[in-house]
Amino acid sequence: MFAFVMCNLYRMTSNAQAIAQLFGADAAGRNLPALEEIYPDSEAPVVIRSVTGPMTAEGQLHMMRWGWPPFGEIRRPITNVRNLASPLWRSALADPARRCLVPVTAFSEWSAAADPQTGRKRKHWFDLQPGSQEGDPLFAFAGLWREAEDGPRFAFLTCAPNATVGRVHPKAMPVILRPGAMCTRWLTADGPAAAALQLPLADHLMREIPQAGLALAQPSLF
Repeated sequence: MFAFVMCNLYRMTSNAQAIAQLFGADAAGRNLPALEEIYPDSEAPVVIRSVTGPMTAEGQLHMMRWGWPPFGEIRRPITNVRNLASPLWRSALADPARRCLVPVTAFSEWSAAADPQTGRKRKHWFDLQPGSQEGDPLFAFAGLWREAEDGPRFAFLTCAPNATVGRVHPKAMPVILRPGAMCTRWLTADGPAAAALQLPLADHLMREIPQAGLALAQPSLF
């Protein structure tokens, strides 16, 4: 069973055409269902740089399984990557072809304390600010991927949290890339320039989704 110590649940309810348009990817005629809850070991869409094209942001949409294959003393798939100085991640980070964008419409962190009414920890969902001139309903996590015996697998980067996420989860948050220059840089830059993107997104671009809104969209969650 996976321990919910970092981001281990997110949502991708947009469609393949929107992903292709925002991230400059070839969807290859693919259709995607609304993925309301994506947990570790689930298949999810990712965008990788085209292996046949030049070093540009042009990408391809693929389905991969969430969780980097375990190795060494690690016994479970790795979903989150924090220490980029570790030799475990250095080679993947240095190769732009091993980086990916993980399309997301919202992600969840678990409360540190149990809800006094239910006695259980609660999911808190986060997305980008609606109606913001700088905001987009669809964004991406900065991911790394590799081939495995059972097919390609991915994990995504985390960083110190901003205040919005840190109120709920003070240890970490995903590295969020907004469509455009940030995504292009992640897919094409050298290792040090890519590593420099391991920063929390500015608070004014994010929000915790109001519970009333979640109840309307997700009646089965609460």
